[in-house]
Amino acid sequence: MSSDAPDTTTSASSSTPPNDATKAPKRIVYHVETTGSYWGDVKEAFKRISVRDDLSHINEIPCARNSLLSGIASGVGIGVIRGMSASVFVASNWAVGTFMLISMGTWTICQRNREEERRRVQQVVEAIPKRFAKTDETAPSSESKSA
Repeated sequence: MSSDAPDTTTSASSSTPPNDATKAPKRIVYHVETTGSYWGDVKEAFKRISVRDDLSHINEIPCARNSLLSGIASGVGIGVIRGMSASVFVASNWAVGTFMLISMGTWTICQRNREEERRRVQQVVEAIPKRFAKTDETAPSSESKSA
């Protein structure tokens, strides 16, 4: 789905056009234009960071849910285990480190699996027309049988 496509759904019960002022504007997540300079791009990227918006749309980020849940569970587990034998400060460091390591690891693995699946689907889509395409050799032979 393209986020640039206009909303073409209309209500059959109302004859008035939908009010665009009441709709929330669509948020552009990936914008490929650059300023031409690295630091200009970095500055633009920091302008687009909004913790409130980003956290409210976390469910739209592929692999984020599973990665965060795995990281949280692992961090809590390691933190509790380390807390039994070490101070709270040491246990919390272990918990945060484990959370980060497991979250990043599972997210990376998930993204790699998604990319591999996308490649396989693309190969299948490209192979389907070749599979059902008739060769030039079969076309003349079928005509000669009917004549």
